[in-house]
Amino acid sequence: MWKHYYTVTRLDEALQLLAEHGAKARLIAGGTDLLIELERRLRPEVETLIDISRLPNLDSIQRYGAEIRLGPLVTHNQVVASPLIVEAALPLAQAAWEVGAPQIRNRATIAGNLITASPANDTITPLWALGASVTLTSVQGERSLPLHQFYTGVRRTVMRPDEMLTAIHFPALGADERGIFIKLGLRRTQAISVVNIAVVLRMEGERVQQARIAFGCVAPTVISAPQAEAYLVGKTLSDAVIEEAAQLAAAATRPIDDVRSSAAYRLAMAAMLTKRALRALRSGEERKTYPSAPAMLWGENRGRGAPLPALIEHSTQPIQTTINGKPYTLTGGAHKTLLRLLREDAKLTGTKEGCSEGECGACTVFLDGAAVMACMVPAPRAHGAQIVTIEGLAEGAGQLHPIQQAFVEMNAVQCGYCTPGFLMSGAKLLEEHPLPDETQIADSIAGNLCRCTGYYSIVAAFKRAAELQAARQQLAIEG
Repeated sequence: MWKHYYTVTRLDEALQLLAEHGAKARLIAGGTDLLIELERRLRPEVETLIDISRLPNLDSIQRYGAEIRLGPLVTHNQVVASPLIVEAALPLAQAAWEVGAPQIRNRATIAGNLITASPANDTITPLWALGASVTLTSVQGERSLPLHQFYTGVRRTVMRPDEMLTAIHFPALGADERGIFIKLGLRRTQAISVVNIAVVLRMEGERVQQARIAFGCVAPTVISAPQAEAYLVGKTLSDAVIEEAAQLAAAATRPIDDVRSSAAYRLAMAAMLTKRALRALRSGEERKTYPSAPAMLWGENRGRGAPLPALIEHSTQPIQTTINGKPYTLTGGAHKTLLRLLREDAKLTGTKEGCSEGECGACTVFLDGAAVMACMVPAPRAHGAQIVTIEGLAEGAGQLHPIQQAFVEMNAVQCGYCTPGFLMSGAKLLEEHPLPDETQIADSIAGNLCRCTGYYSIVAAFKRAAELQAARQQLAIEG
């Protein structure tokens, strides 16, 4: 899929490689969009990947005075779990939670979501409404620009081939401000937006002092609704005002017909989502549905890999990794996905290939403690990493993991093809939430599809696994 793959250890190494390889190179961190495009041969010009996922100190979320700054390696799950973002930039946290499934959120970065530049990408809309800017860096220096100047069309930005997005920054919401993000998709999870909206209001009592409204999926780029914003200023959020603002907001959109929706439906839903957002902000219920203890599936280290000692060009070196506690040295796998490396080179075929695009979860494994979809991880990322597959899930002395034992007891296996992925997700959920509720169970398997639709037995098995785990822990305490 690519000719050269570099893992860098310093920012200047990445910038220098970008300068040398130009348009034939791409940076990769999460890679959840890029790998699919490469698999589908949609990027024939890309010959070199530059892996920045292990650069230190680039995954921080920090506040400097009134401004919040995200590093380029901040993942969606980091945003979901950040008290700072939840408190002072709620629309961004809500949008990050709506992206994909836990395995995808553990890898996908906010910066990558912005750079992909699809008007359907969820995190662009709240950042637009929050007044975000981005910093672009190259060997020639750096420049910053507002997010609304970053995009030039569908999947097009002003970034030069030699530039890297090194920071996202935006004002924190003040005590007199509130905001919300709402997404409409064709299903509850793992769905691209049909329409999404972010609304941020600054209030004085019950009167609007400033309004910012942004829409996704209704134009070639994310857009604002300036007429609706101006109309709201100075008004209270009565039903009549909300109705008029909704019509003005919808009038700013330019939707199209596509496989997900008709233009007419998008137009109607733009008005409807505006009403829902303004009503929620009026009643102070914008936080009502945000999870208090979400299923993250990311382990103690949150998937952070150990930094490598020096820059590596993987095309010329074997991949040295640890799988299920055993060291492996694998040659010839530098141009594959992790899924294919595990199956073809390590001969661990328990990890299944279902969709090869992050939809089914059958290839779920643990990478440095975090659940990921192996089909969306480049094989060189395994170098120096700790990996656990379904073959390594059983506990010592031949004892099944509680989730495995529960699947047997509750008859939660039908054709069995999806089972390894469900077991991996379940094991990581029990590690984080020993007594998960049904919402946490459902969220943990949002990225796992059962083709036989055996979900009732699977959910029952998750509950039984919690009981088995608790019983084993009690026996261990009693000696």
